Amino acid sequence: MTGAVLELRGLHKAFGALVVTDGIDLDLHRGECHALIGPNGAGKTTLINQISGALQPDAGRISFEGRDVTDLSVADRAVAGLGRSFQITSILPDFTVLENVALAAQRRDGSSFRFLGRAARETRLNDAAMEALGQLGLETRADVVAGALSYGEKRLLELAIAIAGQPHVLLLDEPMAGMGRAESESLTATLLGIKKRYPILLIEHDMEAVFQLADRVSVLVAGAIVASGTPDEVRTDPQARAAYLGDDHTGDAA
Repeated sequence: MTGAVLELRGLHKAFGALVVTDGIDLDLHRGECHALIGPNGAGKTTLINQISGALQPDAGRISFEGRDVTDLSVADRAVAGLGRSFQITSILPDFTVLENVALAAQRRDGSSFRFLGRAARETRLNDAAMEALGQLGLETRADVVAGALSYGEKRLLELAIAIAGQPHVLLLDEPMAGMGRAESESLTATLLGIKKRYPILLIEHDMEAVFQLADRVSVLVAGAIVASGTPDEVRTDPQARAAYLGDDHTGDAA
């Protein structure tokens, strides 16, 4: 690892009396996958929303590649290189796989969406889209209407859309959500390859995937990080076990 590409310092967010982000400090380094785990309602997606710009923190600072991006919009952060996937698939089901990804490449170029649906007919955008699809093994599905894909393929397409934006960091919010075991294992293998190219901040409930992918793990409970370290350190941390992991993940690492 060669230094932090993303830094959160003292991040705080509340909705009325409900504190959902409680003074969080967190780093993501180049060349790593940092997993953020915790029970439902812990504030994980709210934190990702603040990093991506969908929510504004009440206090604290977000630095990306040494630049303070706390006040930037979602679009400006995407152009700066923050790529995101969501818990629920967000694709255009009536467009082809290639068109979905080409539109993401078009947005990265700052092009207008007045030409919605034409992006995949532009050679430069088409090439960028095919490169992203190739990284995910979806190049043979380029001409398929996105709505006809399997659930697992739709999750891969969403990841290809994020990659087409030429991100410097990937924010992945429960990419395994709704997947069966075989699909989850396949996506985990794909992400193991992708993390060599993109630092990843990963929210995920699938602990098998987390402990295979993560270089570091932070446990978020009630808006605060209660434990952070390597997977082995977190697996055996009493606070992490009490808060989330239980006894099923306290054995030796595989």
